[in-house]
Amino acid sequence: MGVLKKFEQRLEGLVNGTFAKVFKSEVQPVEIAGALQRECDNNATIWNRDRTVVPNDFIVELSTPDFERLSPYSGQLGDELAGMVRDYAKQQRYTFMGPIKVHLEKADDLDTGLYRVRSRTLASSASQAPSAPGPAGAPPAGRPGGYGYPPAAPAGAPPMPAAPPPGGRPGGYGYPQPSAAPAGGRTRYWVEINGTRHQISRATLVMGRSTEADVRIDDPGVSRRHCEIRTGTPSTIQDLGSTNGIVVDGQHTTRATLRDGSRIVVGSTTVIYRQAEG
Repeated sequence: MGVLKKFEQRLEGLVNGTFAKVFKSEVQPVEIAGALQRECDNNATIWNRDRTVVPNDFIVELSTPDFERLSPYSGQLGDELAGMVRDYAKQQRYTFMGPIKVHLEKADDLDTGLYRVRSRTLASSASQAPSAPGPAGAPPAGRPGGYGYPPAAPAGAPPMPAAPPPGGRPGGYGYPQPSAAPAGGRTRYWVEINGTRHQISRATLVMGRSTEADVRIDDPGVSRRHCEIRTGTPSTIQDLGSTNGIVVDGQHTTRATLRDGSRIVVGSTTVIYRQAEG
């Protein structure tokens, strides 16, 4: 069973209690969990053949309405999300330099339903001794800096390579690079809109308000040719210069990699991307 599925099941066990109010938020906890997985993949640093270090300190930025709904449960939700990250890291054979922490913060520039994830690799005092401070405005030498700084090398580890070796992580921008489909398998692709399934039988699928679009979406917030899905390994979505843009898995973007279950918002319509072997 996948890590995200287990996470969902643990949350379902809490729905009948006070934690149920979390699910009234526009942002769903499982979406945040998926974003934390991608944050680990995209910031994984390969130290040597046996050690890949990933961030352990995360900040999830939420819109004011979402933050107000979720903040009373931030401790419990943070613990659940940290547990999910720990399970995922074990599955991927990632390692951490310190304890895993997930914090929620309010971001005034985000609309309801949108979020951002920031991360850093923060070493525990036991794994790294303090060092002298560096120049003003810069992180101390040998110490992990703020969110977005690369991790400091573990004690005794070989120098970090200038770039990951071919085929190593991280993958594409914002999302991990999925592995190729198993040999001999045939992947099926489709999208679900308002409960209706639309099969993707060609390499590309254009969605929009025009009758000439492959999938027509009757929504005044959708442009005539709004976006295009390209199937493959990985599948991607590209905005076609639409007026209102696209939101993929909670983040505004012009291009993104799709995974099975990705949520695409165009106008006021939610599209679920699906793919399966066989």
